[in-house]
Amino acid sequence: MTQRFHRHDEPLTSEDLAKCQAVLETFCRDNNIALPSDEGIRVGAIIIELYQQGVKDVTQLRILVEAARGTIRKLET
Repeated sequence: MTQRFHRHDEPLTSEDLAKCQAVLETFCRDNNIALPSDEGIRVGAIIIELYQQGVKDVTQLRILVEAARGTIRKLET
């Protein structure tokens, strides 16, 4: 039996973590969420989960985090 390797199992690189951190800090600043805080930790976990699922685009990450939190708003273009 072969063991399946899932994308979730891949370790994040320092570049991956820096990108996720930047998204987290911007999102929390724009939504008045303190860092560190329980809500900040939840948002960070959502970002990491989405990133590990293959969402690498910063704008897409933000939209999906807003959707997960029920706070979707119109993005400036």
